[in-house]
Amino acid sequence: MKRKNAYTIFYAILLGLACAAIPTGWKICTQSFYDANKKLDEYKNVLEVLGTKYDKAMPSQELVTYFESSVEKKMVNEGSPDMLTLYFMKTNPDAVAINFIGAGLWGKIYGYIALDPVEFRTIKAFTVYRHEETPGLGGEIEKTWFKDLFKGKTFITPEGEVFRVARPGAGTTKPNEIDGISGATLTGNKLNTIFKTLKDKIVKINKEELHVGQ
Repeated sequence: MKRKNAYTIFYAILLGLACAAIPTGWKICTQSFYDANKKLDEYKNVLEVLGTKYDKAMPSQELVTYFESSVEKKMVNEGSPDMLTLYFMKTNPDAVAINFIGAGLWGKIYGYIALDPVEFRTIKAFTVYRHEETPGLGGEIEKTWFKDLFKGKTFITPEGEVFRVARPGAGTTKPNEIDGISGATLTGNKLNTIFKTLKDKIVKINKEELHVGQ
């Protein structure tokens, strides 16, 4: 009986180790592909908000080469809570893309906002590349119709007010506001918190550090 119990315990341990090893091994084998796809996705989103015209059908390696030869990446206040990651074209930049990550309704919202490279006040473009918001409601933040509302809006007014998503249906005409998504007021509020945090980081930075060759 003892021998049978020992065999059962040994078999259970062996099976457990095997079950743990399979996903670990799979992750190790696929990590390089995951990292490459993550970098490619990052590059595509940055090029999108910078308004760069490029062949979207080009092979992945060509796109990586094009990005790394054409786009400058600059870290400001690196290592501090106020760190910003900036992207801009190396030649004649007319926009600066800033990466943001913040809490959404159900999970984090990841995206980029592009501002004018002189005053960092006018919004050139906006995109969300990852989120966990409700499909058909808050999930609309990734759709083109919503992203287009940001273009030309004021991110920081001369009075220091930050851009915000207003109550759905408010019909706002303010230069630093857009109407929110019907049924997704809470997601709009989460975006507003992200924008305020971003604005607070920008205003703390010396303008010389934000200089991108203009």
